[in-house]
Amino acid sequence: MAKLVTVVLLVVPCLVFAGRSALARPAISDDASSMSPVVIVGFVGGFVRPDDSVHGVVQFAQRLRSELGSTSYIEVVENHRGEKAHQDILRLLDEQHTGSPTESEKKQARIIIYGHSWGGSETVTLARELEKDGIPVLLTVQIDSISKRGENDGIIPANVSRAVNFYQANGLMHGRSQIRAANPALTKIENVRFDYTSYAPNCDLYPWYDRAFMKAHTQMESDPKVWDRVESLIRSTIEQDRVTTATSHAPSHRILVRQ
Repeated sequence: MAKLVTVVLLVVPCLVFAGRSALARPAISDDASSMSPVVIVGFVGGFVRPDDSVHGVVQFAQRLRSELGSTSYIEVVENHRGEKAHQDILRLLDEQHTGSPTESEKKQARIIIYGHSWGGSETVTLARELEKDGIPVLLTVQIDSISKRGENDGIIPANVSRAVNFYQANGLMHGRSQIRAANPALTKIENVRFDYTSYAPNCDLYPWYDRAFMKAHTQMESDPKVWDRVESLIRSTIEQDRVTTATSHAPSHRILVRQ
């Protein structure tokens, strides 16, 4: 049986962590060490360089490296290089090196994608490309998602099992308030609102124009409460997938009853 490949894509622009909340984080089972590493590809937003440590996606990647350790592989990529991430996934899944993933390898893919602002739009676009390939996606998370030109970030493709949309409605720039499933029978949808009228995460390291013209939008991407929830979603999804996979591959036992 081919090894399981878990792929997590971060499609996130700049954010600055102001601390860590006391949110409980589901632990990844020790059994995960026997599985293939979690692969985390992070897209920085706007035109940010992937090695710019001022920006949160780079900080978040460092945070995940320290917490997931040897069970993960983490990379940061520019958000306008979505096709690079797409091709990277296909190569990662192609464990037999045949030039493209087999149907079995596609079915065993474990993919999570999430992003803020334009990254939220790129999240849905990448999920849609993977749908064309016949590759399932466990989870997408959009954070104050702003649609990029030519993209539709409001309809989640049917290959996504769960999609969560975090948004805020303050200030001049704010993200999409509602997402919906292309097929509600296959995709679970959640829309969750945050409010920054009385709560102001620290954004001091951002450029003045971000703080002046996109205040709440910037506050959301620097809000540790948001990113703790994203991490909790990722960790619980990985653990649930591990349990589901272990159960589905457990040997069946027949009970013989003597008459």
